[in-house]
Amino acid sequence: MNTILMSLIIMTMTYEMPKLPYANNALEPVISQQTIDFHYGKHLQTYVNNLNSLVPGTEYEGKTVEEIVATAPDGAIFNNAGQVLNHNLYFLQFAPKPSKKEPAGKLGEAIKRDFGSFENFKKEFNAAAVGLFGSGWAWLSVDKNGKLHITKEGNGSNPVRAGLKPLLGFDVWEHSYYLDYQNRRADHVNALWNIIDWDVVEKRM
Repeated sequence: MNTILMSLIIMTMTYEMPKLPYANNALEPVISQQTIDFHYGKHLQTYVNNLNSLVPGTEYEGKTVEEIVATAPDGAIFNNAGQVLNHNLYFLQFAPKPSKKEPAGKLGEAIKRDFGSFENFKKEFNAAAVGLFGSGWAWLSVDKNGKLHITKEGNGSNPVRAGLKPLLGFDVWEHSYYLDYQNRRADHVNALWNIIDWDVVEKRM
């Protein structure tokens, strides 16, 4: 491809909404259609729109959301890029009827190695998600040596900030669960395990 044309394509990169692999009501009763309509259809759309309006003319023009989150200082561009990245990973990790209840293969082996068992991993992950003060995320990530880590990320941050590769994320901003669970964050977190598409998460490893 012509170098000038390639440059024009890169410079005019726009950030887009992920296409959900399920209907808006398919995750009920874990996540209601109303929550998907607001969380995906309005909150994420706003982050995408904001990022597309903020990036042009800056040093981040033409960069992926991962590159922006890894390098941008705290501020509007970082916040919106972080939430675009977070929600892309979040919404695409679900399935109405997952083919399995826990991970297998390399990810399953790594979880048993680093956390003792899948059940112990779930307990530690739930504790991180429920115990995070305020708005943010709980993540399972892998480092360059293949070791798994559970981290708490405030607001719109993401483990790529620390050089980690995110595999699984639970959103504990109130807008992700309040319509369905009100103040019962722990109930929301516990229910999410029923819709994790482990095939998708394993491929991120």
